[in-house]
Amino acid sequence: MSTPGVRHELVGRRAELSILLDHAQRTRSGKTGTIIVGGEAGMGKSRLLTEFARHVPEGRLVAGGCLELGVDGLPFAPFVTVLRQLLRMHGPELTAAAGGGSELPRLLPELGAVPDDRRDARGLLFQQVLLLLTAAAGSDGLTIVLEDLHWADSATRDLLVFLVRSLDTAPVQIVATYRSDELHRDHPLRPLLPELERLPDVERLDLAPLTPEEAAELAGAIRGAPLSGAEAEALYSRSQGNALFVESLAEQPMLLDSPVPERPRELLLSALRRLDERASDVVRTASVGAVSGGHVEHELLAHVCGLPHGELDAALRSAVDANVLHPTESGFRFRHALLREAIHADLLPGRHTRLHLAFAEALDALPDAVPAHRLAAEQAHHYHAAHELPRALSASWWAAVYAGRKLAHAEELRMLERVLELWDRVPDAAERTEGDDRFAVLNRAADAALEKGDPLRAIELCEEGLRDLPAEGGTGIQAKRGLLLRRRAQARYDAADRRAMDDLFTALEIFPPDAPGYAMLLSLLARGCMRAPDVDPAEHPVLRRVLDVPERGGADDPAGNRRLRLSQHALAQAALDAARRTGDRCAEADALSSIGSALFNESDFEAGRSAMERGAMLARELGESAVETSNHSVLAHYLREFGRHGEAVEVLLETLDRLHRMGQSNSGAPFAASNLAETYWETGDLAECERWARRGEALSPPPKIRIYLATSQVRAALARGDLAAARRAGVLLKDLDPFGQPHMQAVQLSVTARVELLLAEGEAAEAAELARTALSSGDFTTSPGYGWEMLDLFAEVLAVSAADRRVTADGKAELRAVVDRNIGVMPLRGPVTRARQATVAARLSEVSGASPAESARLWQEAVRLWRPLPLRLRLADALIRSAEARAAADGDRDRSAEEVREAADLAKACGAPVLRNRAEDLARRLGLPLDASSGALPARPSGLTPREVEVLRLLSRGSTNAEIGAELFISAKTASVHVSNILAKLDVANRAAAGARARELGLGEPQGAPG
Repeated sequence: MSTPGVRHELVGRRAELSILLDHAQRTRSGKTGTIIVGGEAGMGKSRLLTEFARHVPEGRLVAGGCLELGVDGLPFAPFVTVLRQLLRMHGPELTAAAGGGSELPRLLPELGAVPDDRRDARGLLFQQVLLLLTAAAGSDGLTIVLEDLHWADSATRDLLVFLVRSLDTAPVQIVATYRSDELHRDHPLRPLLPELERLPDVERLDLAPLTPEEAAELAGAIRGAPLSGAEAEALYSRSQGNALFVESLAEQPMLLDSPVPERPRELLLSALRRLDERASDVVRTASVGAVSGGHVEHELLAHVCGLPHGELDAALRSAVDANVLHPTESGFRFRHALLREAIHADLLPGRHTRLHLAFAEALDALPDAVPAHRLAAEQAHHYHAAHELPRALSASWWAAVYAGRKLAHAEELRMLERVLELWDRVPDAAERTEGDDRFAVLNRAADAALEKGDPLRAIELCEEGLRDLPAEGGTGIQAKRGLLLRRRAQARYDAADRRAMDDLFTALEIFPPDAPGYAMLLSLLARGCMRAPDVDPAEHPVLRRVLDVPERGGADDPAGNRRLRLSQHALAQAALDAARRTGDRCAEADALSSIGSALFNESDFEAGRSAMERGAMLARELGESAVETSNHSVLAHYLREFGRHGEAVEVLLETLDRLHRMGQSNSGAPFAASNLAETYWETGDLAECERWARRGEALSPPPKIRIYLATSQVRAALARGDLAAARRAGVLLKDLDPFGQPHMQAVQLSVTARVELLLAEGEAAEAAELARTALSSGDFTTSPGYGWEMLDLFAEVLAVSAADRRVTADGKAELRAVVDRNIGVMPLRGPVTRARQATVAARLSEVSGASPAESARLWQEAVRLWRPLPLRLRLADALIRSAEARAAADGDRDRSAEEVREAADLAKACGAPVLRNRAEDLARRLGLPLDASSGALPARPSGLTPREVEVLRLLSRGSTNAEIGAELFISAKTASVHVSNILAKLDVANRAAAGARARELGLGEPQGAPG
């Protein structure tokens, strides 16, 4: 890091400097660390880093700056600078440490030819950058300084996040700076900063304004004499402690007599006005060329100024002496970006246009004057500012091509949109885009928008392309229309737009079967049919034609499964056949996943698993990591439905590890992490469930995955008895309209978690209404694993509602009717759904008033089915219910004692005090010892005293204050005080809610309990 132009000692930042140096020392011990330095413009961030760089051993610090927003489409700018510095320091052999660095030419073209595009290229690129930085750090450590993150492009932000999360034990320190006053409401850095700060190895350092004493000290150092009291007071009132403004005011000849600037811009421009005319003119010219981090190359500046060398050198010397410009290795940098901005904004329109054109043409004449990765983007900026539209279009196109090669999709999209903006104003536009017509540019831009994660913009671009295509046309036009429809369908799926299937069917009507992309279209349609179970092939003649289904076919299938097979399995097979016929191997891998899902849905476990594993293996061979990850995550889901949770964990952990090693932790990893959290919830590993849910949240998941993660967090918190944590995690679910979601499983999981939370809060009436609405609004038969889980929970809602007067008789009857109707049609798939079916039957037997013997028999059957499965919380619940029913039926206290002890042990092993309390409470009521220390009361939730626990038990019966007093030999007034304390500690509104909460915590006594 260069240290030009420093004319005084560091003032007022000694504490911050010590923090940076201490942080550097800690990272040298072998633990990566990141420190983010924020502050308003001019607060002294650059000066602090300059001083910090002086203390870092030579060769152990590299720095790169993000470019100003004036230069669109320049991805990875600071990292390109950092990598070039490291290669100069260590030589090209450093790339060997990055596995040969096959993807590094995307950032550093001088390393060789850019490799062909592939789906996982971005992940490989990130991983190779990580390996290179790790190798450069060696055992002595490395500090990477990234300045001006507020100007960072999305590719730079993505790579930074990856490195922060992935460097781990490498002795690498990352120091990143940003202007806090630049972060407007929609600034992309705003949501990223708190996400980074939640990571354990990230710290934040905010620079406050200088104190009045520090401002006076700094000004005195610049002026060479201490300030008087009056001068110090005037200085601070004008500068407010901003270091840049302190410096600018201190340079005024008459500090007290100079007028107070009406705006900071006038203060900044005052430095320019102290220069002679020639030096001022050179600085104004430099402000136009210094679009890359405030830096302008000397060769370009000389070319544009056109001055004799001696006159140019004299002018530049004056600017350096006046502390306006700082010399660098190859040119000059403005003392502060704000200064450059003020001077550039002060240019008259005509001169502004002429100078931008002059710099653009200078880049044509001197292409080697700037690094290759900056050339097209800087030319695009200059030609556009100069209103030279044809050349602006050409430069924007090549900037987009360069960004695409570097997989910087946000920058690629921005440049392609610039091309589209100029298209109709440039007659020979297609000749300037390598022959691509406007449709091709639109299609490419829509693809970039999808890759960037902006489905709404992708939809807009697709719709613009569809409007531009002629209404009639031959095969070529139809192929183009079909391609845009397919892409819009993909974007609509990502945007939760239910019209995606309409696009796919329309595309299938017109897409030529032999055109590239046809097989992938069929595969997408097959996956879409899983999300839209009401699709009937009879309503779509094109499906009958593709699947070769006769008009009156299907009568040989009385089981009623014909629609599912035609809408998914047969369609997936057609996609597979088309992929193999056309040689589209990516579509082949995708279709194998859909076939696997269909086979699992038909309970053919081995065939389904084989198809998915073959699809994943093919995707890995092709480098299609997104397809591979999706296959593995879906496979893990089905493994869970068949009770193979241990295998599901292995698949998911291996997938996440591979994504981490490939540098793709932000792509398929959130889905895999959510799947893993849910797997741990089901097995009762609550701590692991919450850990993976937090990790998934830190990976910036899309909205659907956020629902999955929030669901796991709500349920784990409730199992631990932490209602406050469950409420915090459920904020997203509370604000969500579950029935507006296009993803069936997102609907099921969000409704399930919300109902569980409502029960815990004692809101049985609201829980019953939500359960009834959910079952009445959707067809959940295509997702029976979650469907039976919902029915299990809703049967419990019926049981709770039976004793709650707030739930009307009509409400109970309506809920029971829809539960019974869904039980009759919900398919059984694997041992887990069969265990849930048995549990639902046992719960409903109690609601229906079955005999104690019949309820005991049904609960014993549920226990038998749960016992061989790894779902420990479900087994513990069934054991408690079985023990209670058995004691009521035949008084077999010994067997009841065995079951309640087993349940208590399972609950303790899972870290589930709610279940443990239920088991201990049942043992107390039945007079059964759990163990040698059984005399101890159950763990008391929410800080309740032993007396308050007993009061809470009586509240759960509906006892009045007088009844509580009589039972516990205290006055009714004392009982009232205890009740008030309980309501406050449980954070509930009334006695009924407290009683419901007591039952949820296992402290209540259901009606008819023995003793």
